[in-house]
Amino acid sequence: MSDLQLTETSIRNGVWHGVVSGGEGMPQIDVRHLDKDVPDVALDEIEGGWDLRIPIPAEAISDGVHTFVIADRVNGHVLGDFTLIAGEALGDDIRSEVELLRAELDMLKRAFRRHCVETS
Repeated sequence: MSDLQLTETSIRNGVWHGVVSGGEGMPQIDVRHLDKDVPDVALDEIEGGWDLRIPIPAEAISDGVHTFVIADRVNGHVLGDFTLIAGEALGDDIRSEVELLRAELDMLKRAFRRHCVETS
């Protein structure tokens, strides 16, 4: 379990904004999209926590459902996520939930493999 808490604040100009609070020192944040690291994630200290900025890659702004998973890099605990849906109106579509499950499953697989390597 992570001591960190994540609060979404907004998405503006292609950048997702949130606040990370809790824990000690600068948090180590991992953001993944399609099982790849999202580059240029920024953290700046603010009163009461850390301002988190995640630039949304241009390739994620396309038709379909795109899920970003935000995790504590130290222990792999998922702090939150956000989903972009573009193209045909999807309404209450289950595809975004399935995409989130896939992203979390990929993260669990990596953690399990890392655990197996470390304990063998």
